[in-house]
Amino acid sequence: MLSQTTEQPAATVLAGTPLAQGPLDAAEARKFAPMFKALGDPVRLRLLSMIASAGGGEVCVCDLTGAFHLTGPTISHHLKVLREAGLVDSDRRGTWVYYRLIPAGLTVLAALLDAGALGAPV
Repeated sequence: MLSQTTEQPAATVLAGTPLAQGPLDAAEARKFAPMFKALGDPVRLRLLSMIASAGGGEVCVCDLTGAFHLTGPTISHHLKVLREAGLVDSDRRGTWVYYRLIPAGLTVLAALLDAGALGAPV
C-alpha cells in the first residue's frame, strides 16, 4: 500500500466544529490548512472529483492523466498533495497506482464549513 502520509490528516485528528460556533485555534488551523490548500488548486479539485465519482470507488492513475495537458510527474505531485492532505488514499498494483476517496476528509471539511450552525437562513 502506498499510503505515505507523513502527518496524521485532520480528518482523523479533529472532529470539525463548525467555524460559526467558534474560531479555530492555531493548532486546528494548521491541521485543516493542508486540506483547504489541496482543494485550492483547480487541477487537484478536478482530480478529487474524478476520483470521488469513479465507478467502483477507485480509479487508476492511467485513467486520470489523459484528462489533463500535464506531465505524469506533475499529476503524481498533485495526487501526492491530495494524499498527504488526507483526502485520497492509494494502492500500487503492479505498474499502476489506484486512488480512492477518503470520505472522512470531506465530511470533516463539510462539518467545519457548516453554515447551518449560524442558526440563520443562508
